[in-house]
Amino acid sequence: MKEIWMRADVPDDVEKRKKLLISGLESGINTFIVRPGDEKFSSLGKVRLIVNTDGKLSGELKGRVVRVSTPEEQTAAMNLCSKEEVLVVSTGDWSIIPYENLIAASSGKTKIMACVSSSKDAELCKNILEKGTDGIVVDVKDPDAVKNIVKNVSITSELGLTPLKIVSVKNIQTGDRICIDTCSNMIPGEGMLIGSQSSCLFLVQSESEENGYVAARPFRVNAGAVHAYIMIPDGKTRYLSELQAGDDILIVDRKGDTKVASIGRCKAEVRPMLIVTAAHNGEEYTTILQNAETVKLVTPKGSVSVNELKKGDEVLAHLMEGGRHFGMAVNEKIKEN
Repeated sequence: MKEIWMRADVPDDVEKRKKLLISGLESGINTFIVRPGDEKFSSLGKVRLIVNTDGKLSGELKGRVVRVSTPEEQTAAMNLCSKEEVLVVSTGDWSIIPYENLIAASSGKTKIMACVSSSKDAELCKNILEKGTDGIVVDVKDPDAVKNIVKNVSITSELGLTPLKIVSVKNIQTGDRICIDTCSNMIPGEGMLIGSQSSCLFLVQSESEENGYVAARPFRVNAGAVHAYIMIPDGKTRYLSELQAGDDILIVDRKGDTKVASIGRCKAEVRPMLIVTAAHNGEEYTTILQNAETVKLVTPKGSVSVNELKKGDEVLAHLMEGGRHFGMAVNEKIKEN
């Protein structure tokens, strides 16, 4: 997940700066660039404040606010790369090439933060973010514009999902399963990527659909057995047993669009379990889930309860090559059965 900051130092009126910061805080931003003397804004919530004094940043991070709208300004900014902790960069017309040049010049030693002032900028920002900028800085004067911009950049890059055909569904012994309750509601088609092999993570739907026995719990994913892998926002995996309240988690829909939520609670309980086996191009993959009709896998057109799965049904999964070492992708051949 890329960082999202906000400039709360632009308006001359202190009350307008305060309203901007509050709007950003309500939109989920917690890092703000402020003017000297506005450190008092720290009382508004748990925030990180970076003070901008005539373009020089101080506080938890030190760096510069720079504008790049001419070749000369680009050269000056590139000369600061690898010398400053962070560069907050504005290009005016939101040209991508200056950002690519600054990323190359920084060699990963300087944090490059891209200023955006509209939803259109935010959409363009998605492409450059994947090329290596560390995040964006919302740079607007209208508090009402903040939420739309944050919404547009809070979706990470699209993940590829592949239909797999069900081979079998079998009951196994009872086991410890994890329910993940998030601080956000999900809709049908949204869930989390979970599986017994790091090379294949099944899209397990949230409990966002009602049935005749229990009310919908759209904040919950009944994720499966404690040993299973789950994909988290930075592209790594973790074991379900490791998750706890406050951790970030990745939510995925059937199109592969993703967003980030926070975990409010994880519950480990002994429940009857079943093993789902599915195949693609001759390879078989498994995941172990609770034997309950509220547990559903996402399909290309809907969802299906694990109790109703049958051979030949299609379910969606994210396939990956290589293996994992401490949750990180490694380029080596690993076979997990």
